Amino acid sequence: MKIFWFIPTHGDSRYLGTSKGARQVDHAYMKQIAVAVDNLGYEGVLIPTGRSCEDPWITAASLIDATKNLKFLVALRPGVTTPALAARMAATFDRLSNGRVLLNLVTGGDEEELKGDGLYEDHATRYKTAAEYTTIWREILKRSHTGESFSFHGERLHVDDAKLLYPPIQTPYPPLWFGGSSEDAIELAADQVDTYLTWGEPPAAVKEKIAVVRARAEAKGRQLNYGIRLHVIVRETNQQAWQAAEELIQYVDDATIAAAQKKFQQMDSVGQRRMAELHNGDRTKLEVSPNLWAGVGLVRGGAGTALVGDPQTVADRIQEYADLGISTFIFSGYPHLEESIRFAELVFPLLPLQTRQKLTQPNLTGPFGEIVANNYTPEENKQKTPEKELA
Repeated sequence: MKIFWFIPTHGDSRYLGTSKGARQVDHAYMKQIAVAVDNLGYEGVLIPTGRSCEDPWITAASLIDATKNLKFLVALRPGVTTPALAARMAATFDRLSNGRVLLNLVTGGDEEELKGDGLYEDHATRYKTAAEYTTIWREILKRSHTGESFSFHGERLHVDDAKLLYPPIQTPYPPLWFGGSSEDAIELAADQVDTYLTWGEPPAAVKEKIAVVRARAEAKGRQLNYGIRLHVIVRETNQQAWQAAEELIQYVDDATIAAAQKKFQQMDSVGQRRMAELHNGDRTKLEVSPNLWAGVGLVRGGAGTALVGDPQTVADRIQEYADLGISTFIFSGYPHLEESIRFAELVFPLLPLQTRQKLTQPNLTGPFGEIVANNYTPEENKQKTPEKELA
């Protein structure tokens, strides 16, 4: 089980859908989050992409030297960049970070936004482009280890004698991740990617989706890893967690929800449609599965559900997804700095043993916690009070 966090390059706040409690996301803040999750033992961070975000490549590159083990899941954008340039960027990042880059293939789901980036392709055409793009990208990186060049002439893309002189550290290429729910997306995932991602739908829907992708991949002689993208709201009690969920959307008005849902309906992303259909903008029907809350998706695009509960409840729900074949969990919470620490402190100790051992800082020894009365560790204080010692 691998646990990732999220760098909120599109903004952060204590509340959704309002400027109240908003937080400026500058480099210092992103660095705070990256350093925190690196020290806490998270596997890596997802950095989002799109018009609403700071550029993920520049953001991630700026955090290499601030972190030691953290991996960066950054976006490949077919049609926005060329595959040969993207291969060179990936190899350079991999070399400079000592093998800490992962690539997230993003085809886009908003035609209006894509036109602003100069990409005029419908849904089906974007996936044709993406299939050729990833073929070129992978082959250039694979052949860089032997110094070979690669030529390709497809329906959408062409390269002649493409060559990469500086190969990546990871072989044959940095792992390629992708999430999509359409038929075209599933075909692309089965054919070319290493890890298939789903947004946080109810377990039954996730089980069905994974079964389809797995069968399609196996028919091509391939096996994939599977990951899920979720928010999390964890507190020491279930009551406190659900109260925090309600507080997160307490300033969202109906007009804002309606405007957001209208925008989502205009997008051609099947995954976004599935997220919206979990609640249809109805704030009275947000618990779409036990402890799976769709309130984030009232106004936020993309991942719109959160695991809500006390530490053991959240850990149990994580295990429920793990039992379906999910091995990577990409979490986020509001505000992202505080929630990353809270989640690690409360939930990490309840995860499977192998994961706990990986998350443990092996070079750290006690005492842990603030020393009591400048003399006693918290553990000692439980067993022997100062009064008993004085007596």
